[in-house]
Amino acid sequence: MSKFLLLYFLLFFSFSQFILSSSFSLSFSNSTKICPHGQSLALLQLKKSFSVMLDSGSWVCNYYGGTTSYPKTEYWKEGSDCCSWDGVTCDFVTGHVIELDLSCSWLFGTIHSNSTLFLLPHLQRLNLAFNDFNGSSVSSGFGRFSSLTHLDLSHSQFSGLISPEISHLSNLVSLDLSSNWGAEFPPDGFGSLVQNLTKLQNLHLRGVSISSTFPNSLLNLSSLTSLHLSFCGLGGRFPDHDIHLPKLEFLSLQGNGDLIGNFPRFNENNSLVHLDLSVTSFGGELPTSIGNLKSLQTLHLSGCEFLGSIPTSLENLTQITSLHLIGNHFNGRIPNVFYNLRNFISLRLSNNNFSGQLPPSIGNLTNLHHLDFADNQLEGVIPSSTLNGFSSLSYVSLRYNSFNGTIPSWVYTRPLLVELDLSHNKLTGRIGEFQFDSLEYIDLSMNEFDGSIPSSIFEFVNLTALYLSSNNLSGILETSKFEKLRYLTDLDLSNNMLSLSMSRNSNSMLPNIESVDISRNNISGIWTWNMGNDTLKRLNLSYNLMSGFEMLPGKRMQILDLHCNLLQGSLPTLPDSTFFFSVSHNKLIGEISPLICKASSMGVLDLSYNNLSGMLPHCLGNFSEGLNVLNLRRNQFHGTIPLTFLQDNYIKTLDFNDNQLEGRVPRSLIICRRLEVLDLGNNKINDTFPHWLETLPMLQVLVLRSNRFHGHIGASKIKFPFTSLRIIDLAHNDFEGYLPEMYLRSLKAIMNIDEGNMTRNYMGSEYYQDSIMVTIKGLEINLVKILNTFTTIDMSSNKFQGEIPECIGNLNSLRGLNLSHNDLTRHIPLSFRNLKMLESLDLSSNKLSGQIPQELTSLTFLAVLNLSQNHLIGYIPQGNQFGTFGNDSYYENSGLCGFPLSKRCTIDEIPYPSQEIEAGFESGFDWKITLMGYGCGLVIGFSLGCLIFLSGKPEWLVWIIDENIHKKIIRYKRSTRRRGERRS
Repeated sequence: MSKFLLLYFLLFFSFSQFILSSSFSLSFSNSTKICPHGQSLALLQLKKSFSVMLDSGSWVCNYYGGTTSYPKTEYWKEGSDCCSWDGVTCDFVTGHVIELDLSCSWLFGTIHSNSTLFLLPHLQRLNLAFNDFNGSSVSSGFGRFSSLTHLDLSHSQFSGLISPEISHLSNLVSLDLSSNWGAEFPPDGFGSLVQNLTKLQNLHLRGVSISSTFPNSLLNLSSLTSLHLSFCGLGGRFPDHDIHLPKLEFLSLQGNGDLIGNFPRFNENNSLVHLDLSVTSFGGELPTSIGNLKSLQTLHLSGCEFLGSIPTSLENLTQITSLHLIGNHFNGRIPNVFYNLRNFISLRLSNNNFSGQLPPSIGNLTNLHHLDFADNQLEGVIPSSTLNGFSSLSYVSLRYNSFNGTIPSWVYTRPLLVELDLSHNKLTGRIGEFQFDSLEYIDLSMNEFDGSIPSSIFEFVNLTALYLSSNNLSGILETSKFEKLRYLTDLDLSNNMLSLSMSRNSNSMLPNIESVDISRNNISGIWTWNMGNDTLKRLNLSYNLMSGFEMLPGKRMQILDLHCNLLQGSLPTLPDSTFFFSVSHNKLIGEISPLICKASSMGVLDLSYNNLSGMLPHCLGNFSEGLNVLNLRRNQFHGTIPLTFLQDNYIKTLDFNDNQLEGRVPRSLIICRRLEVLDLGNNKINDTFPHWLETLPMLQVLVLRSNRFHGHIGASKIKFPFTSLRIIDLAHNDFEGYLPEMYLRSLKAIMNIDEGNMTRNYMGSEYYQDSIMVTIKGLEINLVKILNTFTTIDMSSNKFQGEIPECIGNLNSLRGLNLSHNDLTRHIPLSFRNLKMLESLDLSSNKLSGQIPQELTSLTFLAVLNLSQNHLIGYIPQGNQFGTFGNDSYYENSGLCGFPLSKRCTIDEIPYPSQEIEAGFESGFDWKITLMGYGCGLVIGFSLGCLIFLSGKPEWLVWIIDENIHKKIIRYKRSTRRRGERRS
C-alpha cells in the first residue's frame, strides 16, 4: 500500500510540474510579446533621429570591436513587438526595455538632451559604441537611468563637457567612454564620479580629458578589475604605497605625460595581467619585486624615464607575452633570463643604452613574433638560435648597434619573417640566400657587406622596401631581375660599387615604385630603365657616370637629383610636379627653355657648374610660389637678372655667381623678405652699392665680388641695417671712399655669438645646402657647406681709403677679415685685440703705418696673417700664434724687425710698454731713487767712455749692449705673458 501511495505521489508531482511549466512558458511567451506602447514609440522616434551611414564607425567597429557592423535599426518596424527588434531586450515579466545594444549600427546624428532615448527609464544596459553622434555631449539625460549597470558610449564622436549627473549612476558596474577625443570632465567632475560609483569593475576613459591629478580614491575601489585611463591629461604623482586591488587585471595610464611616479608597488596577492605606463613620466629603477607579478602577460613602459638595469627577477614572469621598454634610459647588459619565458610574443627594448652581447637564451623564444633591440650599444655577434628558436619570428630590428660578424643562419630560414632591419652595424661578409619568400621589408644598409646582391631577394613577390645602401656591394645588376617585385615602393642601393645593365623590358617597370636612390655607384651610359611612370616621385642618380637619358622616368616626379654625372646635351623637360631638380656639375649646354616655368611646384632648381648659356627667361623669378633656391652658378648666361619676383615669395637662396650677367641689381629683390643668400659674384654687373638690401631681415650672405660696382657705399638710411648679415664679400670692385663704418657697427650677427649654447647646423634644407667661395691668402676655397657660426668680411681689391674703423673690434665673432689691396692708412686699430675668434687677417697692400700692436698676440685662433706691402715699423710681436707666421706675412715693410725676419732690432726699436704697463709705475714713482740712479749712471758712463777711448777696442761693449737688448726683450715678453695670465 505504501509503495502504491508513493508511486501515486510521484505521478501527481510530475503532472503538476508539467502544468506549471506549461503555464509559465505560456506566460513568458505572452510577456515577451508585450512591449509598452510608449517605449515602442520612443524607440521608433529614436530611429528617425538618426541617418544610417556606412562610414559611421563601421570600419572602427570591424577593426577594434571585433564584430561585423550592420544597421540594426533598419529592421525595426512599426506595429511589431519592439522586444523582438534587433538590439532590444525586454524584461520577461514586465515587458520593459532593459537592454539596448545599438553598437556598430552605422548611426549618424546628434543625441539631444530631449532625445526619446531618455524615455526608457528601466534600462540596465546601454551600448551605443562605434557610431558617429557628430559631437553630441554626454548630457544630463544619461543620469536618468538609475538602474543602469553597463554604459558603453565608446568610439562614437561624443565631445564637450560630460554632465556631472553621470556620477549619479550609482549602480554602474562598467563605464566605457573611451576614444571620444573631444569629451572632457568638468572641474571636480571625475573626482565625484570616482567617489559615487563605488561598484565599478570596469572604467575605460581612454582619450577623455580629465585634466586633474591622479585621484588616490581610485585605488580604494576594491571591486575594480579593469582601469583604462590612457591619454586623459592626468598629472601629479602616482601613489608610492602598496596597491591593494586583488581583482585588478588591467591597468593602463599610457600617454599621461605629466604623471610622475616610481614603478607601482603591488602586493603578492595580485591578479595583474596587463600594465601599460607608456609615455608618462614614471621613472627610477625597476624593483626586484616586479617578479611578484606572476600573472602578468603584458608590460609596456615605453617612453618613460626608467633607468638602471633590468632585474633578474624578470625570469619569474613566466606568463609574460609582451615586454616593451622602448625609449628609456636603461643600461648595462640584458640579463640572460629567457630560458623559461617561452610565451614571449613581443620583445622590444630599443632606444636605450644597453651594452654588451645579446644573451644566448633569447634563441629559445619559439613563440616570439617581434624582436626589437634597435638603437642601443650592443656588440658582438648576433646569437644563433636553437632548432625551433625564433620559428614564429616575423619582425627583427637590430639597427644602430655595433654588431659584427656575419648574418646568422636562422635569418635566412625563418618562414614567417616579414621585416628585417640590421642597418647601421658592422656586419661583414656576403649576404646569403634566403630560403623563404615571405619578406616584405629589408634594411641592411650602413654595414660592410661585400659581394653581389643575392638572387633570392628578387623572388620576394611581396617586397615593398629594399635598402642596401652604404656597403661594399659590387657586380652588374640586371634590371630585368626586378620583374617580380611589383609591390616595391622604395629602393636604395646608394653608395656601393654596382653597375646596371638596363633593359627596356616592360616587365621590369616596377609599377608601384615611389623612391629610387642608386647614387654613388658605377652607373654609366644612357639611362633606359623606364620605371614607375605613374608612381615614381623621388629619383637620385647623383655621383655616377651617366651621359644621358632616353627619357626621364616618372610623370609625377617630385625630387630628381642628377648632379655630378657626365650628362651632355640640353636640359630635359621636367614634369610639372617637380619640387627638387639638380643637374649641377655636368656638361649640359644650350639655353634654359621658358617651358621650365611650367614646373609651378619647384622649390629647388640647381643648374650650377654646367656650360649653359643664353639669356635667363623672364619668368625664372616668379614661376613658382614655393621657390626656395635658384642656383645658376658657373655657367655662361648673359643679359640681365630677372626683374620680377612674386609677392610673399619663399626664396632663400639666389646664386648667379660666375656668369656674364650685366646691368643693375634688380630693385624687386626688396620683396624677397625671406632671402638668406644673395651671390652675384664674378659677373659684369655695373651698379652702385645696393643699400636698399639693408632692410631684408634674414639676409646672411651677400657676395658682390668681381663685378663693376662703384662709388661710395655711404651711410645707411635706417637705424639697424643688415642685422642678420654675417658673410660679406665686396672684393674686386671699384668701391671708393671710406670703409662703411655705420654698416660695420650694425652687424649684430657677428657680435657675441654664444656658440656653446647654440645648435651648429648648415645653411639650407634637407634637400639642398648652400655653398660659398671664400678667398684666404690669395687662394679660393669652396665651402661646400656654410656653418651657421661662420663669419667673414672681404672688402679687398677696391679703392677704399682712410683709416680702418675702430668699430671693427666690436665684431668679436668674426673669423675672417680681408681689407687688402686698398689705400688704407694710419695704424692697425688696437681694438683688433677683441677679435678673439679671428682665424684669418689680411691687411696687405695698403699704406698702413706705425707698429703692429703687441696685443694681437692674444688672438689665439689666428692661423693666417698677411700684413705685407705696407709701411709698418718696429718690432714684430712675439708669442702664441705669431710664432707660426713666416716672412711672407711681413715682406715689403722695410721698417719691421725681429723674428721671423732676418733684420734684427736696435735698442730704439724695442716696443714701448703699453699704457697698462706704464700705469703700473705711476703710483710708486720715487724721484730720490731716480736721481741716485742717474748720478751713479753718469759716473760709470763717464769712466767707461774714457776706457773705450783709451783702449780703442769698443767691440766688447757692442757685444754687451746687444746682449742686454736681447735680455730686455726676453724679460718684456715674460712680464707681458704673466700680466696676461693675471688678467685672465
